[in-house]
Amino acid sequence: MRFLQLAALAAMALASPAHAATTEIMWWHAMSGELGKQLEKLAADFNASQSDYRIVPTYKGNYTATVTAAIFAFRSRSQPAIVQVNEIATATMMAAKGAIYPVFELMRDQSEPFSPEAYLPAVTGYYSDVAGNMLSFPFNVSTPILYYNKDLFRAAGLDPEVAPKTWAEVGAAAKRLRAAGSPCGLTTSWPSWVHVENFSAFHNLALATRGNGFGGLDAELTFNNPDVVRHIAQLAEWQTTKVFDYSGRGELAEPRFQKGECAIFIGSSGTRADIKANSKFEVGYGMIPYRPDIAGAPQNSIIGGATLWVLRDRPHAEYTGVARFFAYLSKPEVQAAWHQNTGYLPITRAAFDLTRAQGFYDRNPGTAIGIEQMTLKPPTENSKGIRLGSFVLIRDAIEDELEQVFSGKRTVQAALDAAVERGNRLLRQFERANPDR
Repeated sequence: MRFLQLAALAAMALASPAHAATTEIMWWHAMSGELGKQLEKLAADFNASQSDYRIVPTYKGNYTATVTAAIFAFRSRSQPAIVQVNEIATATMMAAKGAIYPVFELMRDQSEPFSPEAYLPAVTGYYSDVAGNMLSFPFNVSTPILYYNKDLFRAAGLDPEVAPKTWAEVGAAAKRLRAAGSPCGLTTSWPSWVHVENFSAFHNLALATRGNGFGGLDAELTFNNPDVVRHIAQLAEWQTTKVFDYSGRGELAEPRFQKGECAIFIGSSGTRADIKANSKFEVGYGMIPYRPDIAGAPQNSIIGGATLWVLRDRPHAEYTGVARFFAYLSKPEVQAAWHQNTGYLPITRAAFDLTRAQGFYDRNPGTAIGIEQMTLKPPTENSKGIRLGSFVLIRDAIEDELEQVFSGKRTVQAALDAAVERGNRLLRQFERANPDR
């Protein structure tokens, strides 16, 4: 009996330090569905690779809900170590200097290997300061691409192996599809991201002055120009016959494509996993369309998705684990698997090269389109990204006004003028609130 008691005590003594050494790290995120499953697998695989740290992912709703929850949690000192924030909130996060732990500092402080040169320039530039220091960790990087229903293309007499390349070709194909019985020719998700932000970048048009805000907080919006006006006017005209059919904000359009209701869909490259999982037809892929009469088009698209920000005032042990987790996420094999399983772009050159060497692009035609589109030409001041304060609210203003156009309540020029005016008021408020920047 005495022997059994000693054995039990010894077992407890051995087990206790190991249990105590496991540091839990909260990761708040905005991914649901198939993407949420892939995110949870990343965390589980990291947790299984070592025993010192355990990443605990928690879904907090969409991007806005997630960052809002993190802000409130920070005020009550219950914030997570890691929070996923969408790309257009970069300027807002940069302004929260006391709340964020810049990733380049974290990795340096924890002596973890971290070289910005290993990451794709189109990605690092978006999330770096003027000195080139990466402030957050790129995670789910996407860009809009064109998806189409090959079965409906065949039924309409269209070549299912050729994606429409220009907006004129998209319109012609959508009209054929409507005539063949499709309830909707074309729809898109994220209206501002696709039709204002990426339309501008892909045609080398300025969305705002000061290099789309990278040059300073005194930037002013300029997207109410004749080229964007003409593009939105074309969509509004198509709307009357369902050649184009507005489906709402965010990702509301995606289910309409998956169900076969709309034959052409422009949305995030990162929705490929959900589209593959939920569509019962053969899917085709293409680059976003362009207008060849605009000089310099096509240029390159800009990124969407989100990045991982580290928040201050967590225990030191958590930061050691966060740094190790980010080093794990940077591994070529981990990045390649994430890219291949989701449709998000690889954030490192090594992951892209590994994916190509594995023959993934050859076996899955169209899966390299996002990265090819992002690197079509070297980025210009108009196409390297957006660094504008309060852009989440500005995007809401843009989409408010686009909805006025698509419902026939306002002319395109009046709507875009109003969006610019509303957006510039938000920019000036942000500028006043951050005088030291």
